[in-house]
Amino acid sequence: MTILKITLLVLIVLTSLLLMLTVLMHKGRGGGLSDMFGGGISSTAGSSGVAERNLNRITLATLLVWAVSIIGYALLLKWAF
Repeated sequence: MTILKITLLVLIVLTSLLLMLTVLMHKGRGGGLSDMFGGGISSTAGSSGVAERNLNRITLATLLVWAVSIIGYALLLKWAF
């Protein structure tokens, strides 16, 4: 039981970090906080539709693993005692 808890905690921490990085790598859409820090002036020279779609897929897959890990850890804590 302890090995499973440690494994889930490590998975939660790693996916949390990866999720933060992938969300921050997304292109700003404008109109929000990105405009306040100079993100409103964007060029489309370095952006690609395929790269953005792949980043969306990676972000979504990471989000699903993160959510399942948190739910699994919560259920493990609830029924462990």
